[in-house]
Amino acid sequence: MPLMTMMRLELERSFSKRSKKLLKRNPLLQKTYETLLSKLSINPFDPTLHTHPLKGRLKGKYACSLTQDLRVVFKLYDDIVHLLDIGSHDEVY
Repeated sequence: MPLMTMMRLELERSFSKRSKKLLKRNPLLQKTYETLLSKLSINPFDPTLHTHPLKGRLKGKYACSLTQDLRVVFKLYDDIVHLLDIGSHDEVY
């Protein structure tokens, strides 16, 4: 059985700040957030993440769902998931 390679997560400084602020306001999201990061590192296209390519000015980037309204925007490089933005649908698009 082949070993799965884990993707490395890199967080933009602005992503780190926004996620900390978001989790401080909504501490119940912590577990969901940690699960999302874990799934992204294993398979960024895990069906439960609802990952989709973006268009327009965000072309070349992807978004996945943290909650019904919260999104995470990222870019893929080889074995790196570069986390760029987190926030509501209206904030990140």
